[in-house]
This record gives sequence, structure tokens and C-alpha cells, in this order.
Amino acid sequence: MGLRLLVIEGNTRGARDIHKAAFGQMPSESYAAVLSRIDPDTVCDLAFPADPGANLPDKAGLESYDGIVLTGSHLSIYDRTPDILSQIDLMRAVYASRTPAFGSCWGLQIAAVAAAGDVQKNPLGREVGFARRLVPTEAGRAHPMLAGRPDAYDAPAIHLDMVSVPPPDCTVLASNRVSAVQAAEIRHAGGTFWGVQYHPEFSLGELAVILDRRKAILVAEGFCRTESDAAAFVADLATLQEDRQRADLAWRHGIDAEVLDSSRRTREIANFIHHRVKPGKSARGRA
Repeated sequence: MGLRLLVIEGNTRGARDIHKAAFGQMPSESYAAVLSRIDPDTVCDLAFPADPGANLPDKAGLESYDGIVLTGSHLSIYDRTPDILSQIDLMRAVYASRTPAFGSCWGLQIAAVAAAGDVQKNPLGREVGFARRLVPTEAGRAHPMLAGRPDAYDAPAIHLDMVSVPPPDCTVLASNRVSAVQAAEIRHAGGTFWGVQYHPEFSLGELAVILDRRKAILVAEGFCRTESDAAAFVADLATLQEDRQRADLAWRHGIDAEVLDSSRRTREIANFIHHRVKPGKSARGRA
């Protein structure tokens, strides 16, 4: 029997629709596709806790899954609006279910706040395009989530908020100069969460679509001089998605195999499947 996973989408309906119109899939759908490529027998259900009146699984329903994955989001958790509070409550239920859980960006932030940590706007500003020179901590070098990652690596990223106060039972696994918490294991209420602040699930093509909608931000925040420069960067990423042999573009933007090679880019997600989900399935008698 294959894996049964729940993908929890952090975005509101409007944001999901905009992404799907531009990319062809909602973020949760593209994340599910990544999970299915890692393990072709995987079946993914999707949940939308930001939607008013969403029918969400309770603790027993969450326990029925082999693993749970949380996507990114356009929301800022310190706003504490109803669509955010519902997600914090759901994450607390995820911990209580003890089902293996993993999250990217917003997923890490939700997991931190649900376990009594804090998230705030990064005083250093936005990290956009790629998180550069991610360095595993001493704990991270020995942790199975980062197995196979080199001593320093880059990954797709876009976020303005960061985990400012780690939860009480948290092990930081990777950092860089922009965010002290770039990867972490969080233990709370009997459950264990693995997460990253970056987006290993993003292909260069999906990243290009996201940045194309944010060209004005890239200019306003000084990443590009003009919107034409921003459009050229987006076009280069889209070209690299279609032709990984464009060494000139990879060199121009400092993109190496840790990003270009999909199996290396998604390593944390694959490690979660192989080191947490599959062993957990066996331990709970589901093999």
C-alpha cells in the first residue's frame, strides 16, 4: 500500500487562484506533484484551512495519514486574522496526532508559533530568489533531514518574515546571514516537525512565475534596478527550467547543481519521506 499524505495549503483562495492561473497548479498541487515524484505510490489529499468554513480533519483524521506537509503562504502570521488562527489551531492538532510533519517557509513559521515560538518581520529585509550560503549547524550536520547536503548550499526562497524566537524544544539545523533559523526540528505535545524557511519544492519555473508577479517589489527593495532587469532575471530562470545546460545563465546567477538538479534541490523532502514517513508507517503497522 502506498503512502497517504495530507498537504495543507497556507494560502487563501484568492492567492491560490492567482497562482494556478499563472502556473497551472495551486501551490498545494505542485507540492503534491513533488511528493509523488519522490514516491510514485503516494496519494495526496489537500486541505485549505484559510478558507471560511473549511472542513478540516480532527486529531483522529490527522492520525490516519502517514505524513503531513505544509506549504508556504502569502500571509504574515503576526496579523492573527481568523484565516491564520485556524491554521495555528490545525498545526497544534497535527502535533497532538503525532503524525510526521514537514513544512516549507510558512509551514516552519506556523509550526514554530503553534509550539510557543514567535515569528516577526526580518529586520534585514526580504530574502528573495535564493537563500544563499545555507550552513548546517553542528546538529544539522548529523541530522537525517539534511543528509546529503554539502557544508554550504543555496535553495529557492522568498520570505520577509522569519522565526524570531524558536520554540522551547527546537533544534536549529541550518542558518545563513539572513535568518538564524533556516531549518529546524521542533518537538511539541508528543509530535515532531521538520521544516525549512526556504522552498525545496520550488522548481525554477515555479519560482519564475512567483517572481514575475513581484517585479515591482524586486525594484522597490533594490534587488533590481528596473522592471526590465527584473523581467530579464525571471526570463533567465524560465530558460534554465527548460534547458539545464545553459551554463552561462547558471554562472550569471550563481546557480549550481544543488538547485538545478531536482533530486538534490528536494533532498529535505525526500529525506522526510524516507527517514520519517516510511519508518513511521511501518512502526504503526501500516506497511
